[in-house]
Amino acid sequence: MTLLRVATFNLLHGRALDDGFADPQRLRDAATRIDADVIGLQEVDRYQERSGTVDQTEIVASALRAPDWRFVPAVHGTPGPRVTWTPATAANGADTVGATYGIGMASRWPVQEWRVLRFPAAPLSLPLLTPVAGGARFVRIPDEPRVAMAAVVDGPTGPLTVATAHLTFVPLYNARQLHTLVRWLDGLPRPALLAGDFNLPGALPRRLTGWTQLVRAATYPSWNPRVQFDHVLADGLPQRAVRGARVVRLPLSDHAALVVEIDL
Repeated sequence: MTLLRVATFNLLHGRALDDGFADPQRLRDAATRIDADVIGLQEVDRYQERSGTVDQTEIVASALRAPDWRFVPAVHGTPGPRVTWTPATAANGADTVGATYGIGMASRWPVQEWRVLRFPAAPLSLPLLTPVAGGARFVRIPDEPRVAMAAVVDGPTGPLTVATAHLTFVPLYNARQLHTLVRWLDGLPRPALLAGDFNLPGALPRRLTGWTQLVRAATYPSWNPRVQFDHVLADGLPQRAVRGARVVRLPLSDHAALVVEIDL
């Protein structure tokens, strides 16, 4: 048996819900509890004042002892209720000077190749349930550019593809993005795993893609999970390859982490 532990975690820039702070040590501790071989990260800060001017992907990679990792920015600046950011545009994800925000991935196994896919922001804003001190409230948030990345991983049984994405919260737009993302992954080595926050509930990602949904489990909101927005899909692996799965509720973020153990 050759096991791969893959995870997805929308880390809300490392922000804790009890005090509102993003402490790098809490993020290290969270990554250690997740203990994944490959992890996809969403809502990740790099050099943002609100999170201690650290590279959060690097912190997670260090905690996991994952030598291969990458951060890809979606925007320069800080996302929020007002548009004060500018879109990141580099095709290879390398434009990370200054404070940026996007997605990340870390792998304990060597990565042969990285790829990046970008989506423009939807021309809409929607009221979203947003964590605030002592609870949560609805805040109207403009959409931001979205990004996905794929890694061709040199696994113990041969090459495989692991991708992660944070798709828009705008209905229909997120379904189109997921469809485009799956087509973009055509031609990369199988098996392929797609782990991320798709902002699509329940079994909808499986129905839209035809891929195998490895786990059905509520991940949002983290304090009382009722909806699954965070998913791990597979192409080229059957459901019976799953050897275990867990939802990890952590002292940071409004999402729980989703961890799946797969027999390759």
